[in-house]
Amino acid sequence: MVINPTYLAQRTRSSVNWSDAKRRVIHSYRDWLRAAPEVQTMYSLNLPVSTLRSKVRQEYERHRYVNQLKTVDVLLFNSHQEFQETLNYWKQATHVLKYFRAEEDPKARLPSNFINGFLEVCHICS
Repeated sequence: MVINPTYLAQRTRSSVNWSDAKRRVIHSYRDWLRAAPEVQTMYSLNLPVSTLRSKVRQEYERHRYVNQLKTVDVLLFNSHQEFQETLNYWKQATHVLKYFRAEEDPKARLPSNFINGFLEVCHICS
């Protein structure tokens, strides 16, 4: 496998208006959905492609109601950066699996507050 650092490279740009931002978000979302089978194969993930696509949808839905154009541009830049690093195989499997930690390991969730976390650890130790 030949690594080409300019593969998937894009120039940083700002959205002209909301319709341009919407078009760019949909394009980015579709790129992630199309790449899901390749990501599963590259990183030898024991997750079905549907789970990968659901996680992509969840990440995009998390930012659905952002109402500042510059924030959308930053989110698009970060999304493309993750996309490029993932498809260029610049990550390790653990970097990709960090998005699925809560689904795989229910104990990986953070406690609701310090005392609950402390008591859980004390309970495990005793």
